[in-house]
Amino acid sequence: MKNAAPLPRASALLLVLWALLLLSAAVFGWATWINDSIALHGDANRAVEARAMAHSGIALALHPRVSLRTPLPEETLAPGMSFRVQMISEGGKLNINWLLRGEEERKLIMLKQWLEQRGLDFKEREAFVDCLLDYVDGDDLKRLNGREKDDEYRPADRELESVREISRVAESFPLTSQPGWENDLTIYSQGPLDLGSASIETLRLLPGVSEKRLQQFVQYRQGEDGLDGTEDDNLFKSIDVIRQFLGLTPAQFKEIASLVSYNDPTLHITSVGRSGKVARQLEVVVRKGSAQPQILSWKE
Repeated sequence: MKNAAPLPRASALLLVLWALLLLSAAVFGWATWINDSIALHGDANRAVEARAMAHSGIALALHPRVSLRTPLPEETLAPGMSFRVQMISEGGKLNINWLLRGEEERKLIMLKQWLEQRGLDFKEREAFVDCLLDYVDGDDLKRLNGREKDDEYRPADRELESVREISRVAESFPLTSQPGWENDLTIYSQGPLDLGSASIETLRLLPGVSEKRLQQFVQYRQGEDGLDGTEDDNLFKSIDVIRQFLGLTPAQFKEIASLVSYNDPTLHITSVGRSGKVARQLEVVVRKGSAQPQILSWKE
């Protein structure tokens, strides 16, 4: 019994150790929370800075004197803070509303040929184009392969408000199920295909131009680096000079004159701002050509 006296002191020591352990855990948890909070606020600050950098890039690109051929290297405004701007022409894409407008045979043929390039067979092309026309017209008259309003389907009866809206059109799945299907299309250009920026795949949709001439034209237009919209691009004084380069007589060019343009002022600007490891991207479609650029689309 004489050896039992120390037990209360041992229990007290265990309680003290246990309390210290709990205190250490609490301190560690508090320190972790502080570090996480600092990191969270730091990331938030970085995100704000990156967004500001992206806006700086857009502001630069919107300047009236900045064009597709203006060199725009990555700009660093402060240590770890920079922006990179890329501009491409919207005119080199197919304006889907323009192709459908007026139901002109030559424009619809271009659209169907593009759909053929995308792998749609004859039946799929005919059904989709008829459904597109039924979707944008203002009446309830169904075309041969089209679809008008019913219990499960509501055409908009107006022009498309975005390229992505095509996915709502009946019989669109053979196209919209493909990755990147929307990259060749726009609703923002002035309409006719811009010979100064259209890809060779898109230029192949024009009737009467040989493949050899098209390849020579695109190679010359892009310059030594093989890229459009860079300093070494070769410029054409007029669309008539392009006609001669393509080997077309005035009579031959007349057949495609309403389908083409040169130097469409509509641009797609992408600006990526960075702060540390955080990046933010802005995409703007703008029509330039005057002191006050017209913003057509803004996406953050």
